[in-house]
Amino acid sequence: MLSHVILGVKDVERSVAFYDAVLGVLGYERTWIAEAGAGYGARDELGIDTFWLNKPIDGRPANVGNGTNVAFVASSRESVREFYKKALALGSNSEGEPGIREEAHPNFYAAYVRDPDGHKIVAVCHEPE
Repeated sequence: MLSHVILGVKDVERSVAFYDAVLGVLGYERTWIAEAGAGYGARDELGIDTFWLNKPIDGRPANVGNGTNVAFVASSRESVREFYKKALALGSNSEGEPGIREEAHPNFYAAYVRDPDGHKIVAVCHEPE
């Protein structure tokens, strides 16, 4: 359904260091970087199924959307826990410890944190233990 997701960031270098670490534990790698931003996911002319960090193109400061989160698929519950631990070690704030969120579905195992700009991000495993 989604082509790509872009989050506005204030400091590309700081955000890249954070996302390289937390997405790395989920098996994702950065595939592009420039002064204005960085990208994760497919490196092709279409950019489908990608995640981007960019300084806002309009030059105004990046800000956070209330009620917004970006969720990354985790292959296991252990990788959700590793994502969470890595994020906290990098100074992230917890928005929800690793665990089942039955309101979503019986195997929705997720952890929620804030990135360096305050965006809420999630690692979620949909598989049974």
